[in-house]
Amino acid sequence: MSIIDRLLNRDRNTPPTSNDKFYIITGSHNKPVVTSQLVSFFEERTNSEGFLYTGYPLIGTVDGAFAIDAMLISKRHGLIAFDVIEAESIDGYEEKQDDLYTKLQAYLLQYNNIVQKRQLVVDLTIITIAPRSTHNDPHSEYPIVNNFKDLDNFIEKKKWKQNAYYEHLHSIVQNITSIRSNKHKRKITSDNSRGAILKRLEDSIANLDHTQADAVINTFDGVQRIRGLAGSGKTIVLALKVAYLHAMNPEWDIAVTFNTRSLKKQFKDLISRFVMDRTKEEPDWDKISIIHAWGAPGDVSKKGIYHDFCLEHGQEYCDFQKAKELYGYDDAFSGVCKAALDNCSHNINPKYDAMLIDEAQDFISNDNAAYFLQLCYGLLREPKRLIYAYDELQSLSMKHMPSPEVLFGSKDNGQPHVPNDQFDDIILHKCYRNSRPVLSTAHALGFGIYHPKGLIQMFKNKDIWSDIGYEISGEMETGNPISLARTLETSPKFLEELSPKDDLLEFKEFSSDEEQIKFLVEDIVHNLKHEDLLPSDIIVIHSNPLSTMKAVSKARVLLFEAGINSNIAGVSTSPDIFQEPNSVTFTGIYRAKGNEAGMVYVINGQECYQGFSLARKRNILFTAITRSKAWVKVLGYGDSMKLLCEEYQKVVDNDYKLNFIYPSSDEMQQMNLINRDRDPHSEKKIIKLSQNLEEIVSQLESGNLDTSDLDSATLQKLRHILKPNDER
Repeated sequence: MSIIDRLLNRDRNTPPTSNDKFYIITGSHNKPVVTSQLVSFFEERTNSEGFLYTGYPLIGTVDGAFAIDAMLISKRHGLIAFDVIEAESIDGYEEKQDDLYTKLQAYLLQYNNIVQKRQLVVDLTIITIAPRSTHNDPHSEYPIVNNFKDLDNFIEKKKWKQNAYYEHLHSIVQNITSIRSNKHKRKITSDNSRGAILKRLEDSIANLDHTQADAVINTFDGVQRIRGLAGSGKTIVLALKVAYLHAMNPEWDIAVTFNTRSLKKQFKDLISRFVMDRTKEEPDWDKISIIHAWGAPGDVSKKGIYHDFCLEHGQEYCDFQKAKELYGYDDAFSGVCKAALDNCSHNINPKYDAMLIDEAQDFISNDNAAYFLQLCYGLLREPKRLIYAYDELQSLSMKHMPSPEVLFGSKDNGQPHVPNDQFDDIILHKCYRNSRPVLSTAHALGFGIYHPKGLIQMFKNKDIWSDIGYEISGEMETGNPISLARTLETSPKFLEELSPKDDLLEFKEFSSDEEQIKFLVEDIVHNLKHEDLLPSDIIVIHSNPLSTMKAVSKARVLLFEAGINSNIAGVSTSPDIFQEPNSVTFTGIYRAKGNEAGMVYVINGQECYQGFSLARKRNILFTAITRSKAWVKVLGYGDSMKLLCEEYQKVVDNDYKLNFIYPSSDEMQQMNLINRDRDPHSEKKIIKLSQNLEEIVSQLESGNLDTSDLDSATLQKLRHILKPNDER
């Protein structure tokens, strides 16, 4: 972790509401020596307050991207932009100051809230710092200093009288881009319609917050970890970070990779919009690779990190079918990556200057290693700039995210490639996608907080809860009562005030699948015709990814008859595209990951209440619910859905707090054994055996079969197994 990061660690993830704190955000730059000296100067300066940015802001001009070497934004001193010179020669520095002033002034004049009568209300100062020069004249029309004592005096003499505009100024400079705004135009017919509410919501959260902006701009020469729960903006941050690094370093080869193919178009759109916004130019797609983790032979759309690695290093490529046979379903990808690494004997040809990995939690193997991340690390040129984002709660998996020391493996001498004190760490603790009721419900159901038989799963790492924004009441020790609650800081109040709580989140039980589908279709039609929602605002997620196509077919036919188009993500659309502009999206859970919509329907929710691989089923429910930016409706039928509705009601009765008794290590291990995940082949086998057993019981009850017809030895074994432990 950098000196700067350690300095800021206490406040880094707190929005800048106080004016007496000082933040340093280090962006990408090509003047490392003097920039480092400038950072050290401000670190040691006891009377500093405000923000120092290096390599930022990035301004789009008719000549392309223009990056400011460094900028101080201060309530006392206004805005001071630094022209940094590392050479002895300062030829042309006056012209450079004029150019910097003109460009910065034109940029700021776009914002009415810091302009009065065509004049900026901001004190705009430009100064050159050139430590190797003999020229030193801080009092001239074009101030220049060659030492930091004179720079200190220069800054102290700058007093900003109209500093009531400080917050406006900083929000403008910090504003990376209004990237969350919906690019599809809405026709609003009522101020209180869902469409109108969604538009107000999107406008409210259009800009990145302080921590997200820091994560985009902060450039670290090494491994950088970005942690955050669903809806905290990890994918947006990664996309904008790719674009920022590309704009600042157009010669770099940059790759962004992921497990969910439907993220590809989202990444391309976000990167394009940022680069165009900040440089007025299209990205150079020869230098940016948006590439799937696995890949396959074929055209360029099938490229993948692992497939390319095999081609470039003379390794045998394994497709999923073969990998599954060799390493099992769960470890298929980890297995082929480990084999590729082992066969290379560490002789990997680096090809990228920076790599970014989304959904890194998907790449953890059963032995808690991350061979794909190690493969990516090997593909990097020094200084190994690898940025990975993950969500400990995204899958609610029983696998935990190991430390960087474990993730990236060790050198031949046994020393870790990435010691735990040599990486950068950012936590995105605020959730902008899900309101408090929605997020807390997703966690409560995911962990089984109010399940009649007790907890379904629990994290071993107790600190995760506070890291991702829960306020903890009680000591997390065995047998203690615990209460977890979202705070106003981490779950903004305005998300909760969009609609009544029972409208934000609904669980509805039906007597049959036909009733469920009838309600679903009628509700979607109402949303589109009377609530100002767009088709792209709606996602329908089926709870069982193995049967999605069959389960959603009737609903799609009825929607078509009502004049509404729909698609099954990755089936009737390209695998790289999740949503189409004029179409309702139906999807299984795997393609839904990383995506979001204003209205989310979860159908056949009863399949997530009980049964085999219960932890995985609850993971599906958690992930599906957290795809929503506003409203969620969980639908299902039968007794299991009734029980799921009752479990949800307990969440409501507890005011969306997570109240439970903290389990012991033995209890956690027992949970994992009972609810452990199984691969689809094993699950199908178990379901078939269960159906056979159910048929036998039915035949015995009806009298068509007698116990004497069954093998007595087998019956005796069965009686023994079914006895409680204390009776055996």
